[in-house]
Amino acid sequence: MTDEGSSIDPSKPSIARVYDYLLGGKDNYAVDREIGDVFKRDLPGSVAIAFANRAALIRAVGEIATTTGVRQFIDLGSGLPTADNVHQVAQRHAPESRVVYVDTDPQVLVHGRALLQENDRTRVVAADVRDPDDIRHHPDTLELIDFDCPVAVMFSAVLHHVNDEEDPAAIVRYWRDHVPAGSYFFVSHFRSGDNPETAEAEGVLQQTFGRGRWRTDEEIESLLDGLEILDPGIVPAPLWRPDAVAGPQHGSGERELTVWERLIAAGLARKSG
Repeated sequence: MTDEGSSIDPSKPSIARVYDYLLGGKDNYAVDREIGDVFKRDLPGSVAIAFANRAALIRAVGEIATTTGVRQFIDLGSGLPTADNVHQVAQRHAPESRVVYVDTDPQVLVHGRALLQENDRTRVVAADVRDPDDIRHHPDTLELIDFDCPVAVMFSAVLHHVNDEEDPAAIVRYWRDHVPAGSYFFVSHFRSGDNPETAEAEGVLQQTFGRGRWRTDEEIESLLDGLEILDPGIVPAPLWRPDAVAGPQHGSGERELTVWERLIAAGLARKSG
């Protein structure tokens, strides 16, 4: 096996490491902090997007683990490990839960495998979210996931990094067609606000990475075509089941959401029989 860590390039920014930096992590380089500081300095308040997204993911995993019988999760574009990862939340409520993390970033793979090496109910798979067939048939996925039983497929802050011409709807459709009824789909996604903040943030990501697509609620909902979107629908992430189980909320309470908190949406859907 090759040393995937040797392909880490500290001279090129990584989406996963920029996100880690915005969340207060330490697994990032100067080039990542430079991009992150553009958001912190020039787009004050934008870091709320990262925290609102992470909190919604934690609530979604907790909801699935506590209110359904689903005990297997595939976390697509998982990013660098942080506090309350999918397996930690799921296994806290249902210790038998199994989680496959999927990412292409070599640093994610190195850190993820180091973190999870003593957890026999988790795997980290090196694969691209745009190649779902590769992910589904990967030996590590097949070792842990029984596709005859319902699966929770987590698209947390990943589909907005798939440009329109790469057909993000087809990615979701693949998983919809290859998991059984009773499976769940969580999506969080940059939410277009038709405002200067949206345009500027989108411009930073496109200029840096060549990807980063803000979409409307209707466009996000269309990604889940053929699935039953559960209450409260596609909404700003802090408003998605703010009273749900599991961890820090970073929710709205009774206060008005900031413009930035409205620029990340979340939703949960189910494949019906």
